[in-house]
Amino acid sequence: MKRFIIVGAGQAGLQVAESLRRGGFDGEVLLVGEEASLPYQRPPLSKKYLLGEVEAPRLLFRPADHYAKLGIACHLGVPVAKLDKENRIVYLADGAELCYDRLALTTGARVRELTVPGAGDPRVCYLRGLNDAENLRVRLSQARRVAIIGGGFIGLEVAAIARGLGCEVAVLETQSRVLQRVVAPVVSDFFARIHRERGVNIQLAQQVSAIDATPDALTIITADGSSVVADLIVAGIGVLPNIELARASGLLCDGGIVVDEFARTSDPSIVSAGDCTMHRNLLYPRPHRIESVQNAVDQAKVAAGTLLDHPVAYAQVPWFWSDQYDFKLQMTGISTGYDELVLRGEPEKGAFSVFYYADERLIAADSINRPAEHMVSRKLIATPGGCYPKAQLADTAIDLKTIF
Repeated sequence: MKRFIIVGAGQAGLQVAESLRRGGFDGEVLLVGEEASLPYQRPPLSKKYLLGEVEAPRLLFRPADHYAKLGIACHLGVPVAKLDKENRIVYLADGAELCYDRLALTTGARVRELTVPGAGDPRVCYLRGLNDAENLRVRLSQARRVAIIGGGFIGLEVAAIARGLGCEVAVLETQSRVLQRVVAPVVSDFFARIHRERGVNIQLAQQVSAIDATPDALTIITADGSSVVADLIVAGIGVLPNIELARASGLLCDGGIVVDEFARTSDPSIVSAGDCTMHRNLLYPRPHRIESVQNAVDQAKVAAGTLLDHPVAYAQVPWFWSDQYDFKLQMTGISTGYDELVLRGEPEKGAFSVFYYADERLIAADSINRPAEHMVSRKLIATPGGCYPKAQLADTAIDLKTIF
């Protein structure tokens, strides 16, 4: 009987396992995960979970008996120590050896940690997994002053939660605007404004040089000599793909585990999917590494098809979302390289969309509290050509559904 092993028990890993069963695979399926928990949802960790509106059991994708019904064996709570791809053996840290016929690496990503002096204090927190969220939720309930290092999605989402809990909040961002890596200035300005209007102290172009820890407080020292005092620090400075296992085994890695449009690695018996991959997408000319629920799910389906010898090339428009206060940002496409913007609606009214063009082609869109426009944008960007009249996109009197 054939055995397929999936290393990484997150969203992508679970999707590979379920897709194998749905695709008719009747051999052994082993899901191996470093965390002790069954696969769970991560997006609520920085939102409803921190607010106490949802508890850990409700984060689980599936109940325990679901895995038994599908014949998916779960080896949880033990990291993988080594991958021997020549002999097709996965070595676990507890000494177990698992042989495989084919392997899927869905190892995800981990937080990038601060390296400045004082960053090792336990009151300096991160948010990636359930244990992080549990620790942060407790500490937020006890904090009065919260400093957040990083003005990306995690930083701003945590800032919104902390303000909702009544904390004083400061956000320190190294770039000249928040969310600079992923959105246009008009979107950055909007989110900076709504946070400031709610009392968040946003400081831009600030480089943290040290953290001075005393029993009573944490003081962030910046490169310009200024300081911010807090009871709790949350660092949201990005993530790193978990590629060490793949790299040590000899698989090709370059900013992620390199896979083609069929999720195949440089070893024909190994596929990879999710946040850890630098992948090909037929809709884009260059490989990308994307941190996205949608990408993890869709790419995992492709990986499962390849394991089953029914390869289908990956060609999906990526989409993302972020909730901050009562505003929902929904993004579709990849805006990198845009050369023109089209604004639809008025940011001052709290609901608008931004369309990104490159060489006269629509490549991405951001919608704030405009869910219908987000859904239409996904169809527009996925349609070949994408040369839509900009005046029509900007005109709120025109229903977007009529232009494609």
